Amino acid sequence: MSYATAVRHPRGGLYFEDFAIGEVIEHRLRRTVTQMDNVLFSNMTLNPQPLHIDRHFCENETQWGRPLINSLFTLGLMIGLSVTDLTVGTTIANLGMTDVVFPHPLFDGDTVRATTEVINKRESQSRPNAGIVELHHRAYNQNDRLVAECRRQAFMLKRPV
Repeated sequence: MSYATAVRHPRGGLYFEDFAIGEVIEHRLRRTVTQMDNVLFSNMTLNPQPLHIDRHFCENETQWGRPLINSLFTLGLMIGLSVTDLTVGTTIANLGMTDVVFPHPLFDGDTVRATTEVINKRESQSRPNAGIVELHHRAYNQNDRLVAECRRQAFMLKRPV
């Protein structure tokens, strides 16, 4: 089975059986990020880092000359862009994220797109109705520069019998 031919959950997510190791999915949703996103996220998470919220500081004291989008917002957006295509209605839980990197900064006005590669999967040893899928998410800006990537382990429902 593949992403394109899967019988989906009524909300649109894939079941454990539908993930094909090696398949790469180009996600349909894209999002342009704004400084408002950055300030709100940084403030909601109590992160006073001037690198994200202080334009004057960035213009005068950083190599970037402007605020960077908060990397945890970037991480969340990258994974969020995959939800509609892959996991809505079928995720039991996220089990973890590893190998998180941000090789190029993301700035106000950049448009983010994402891909997901299915790395591995295995049936759950404790729950017969579930399995664990390892995903490699990648996010790119409008110039196809890699701005974030991570591996994620998702606890996924199997298709109901």
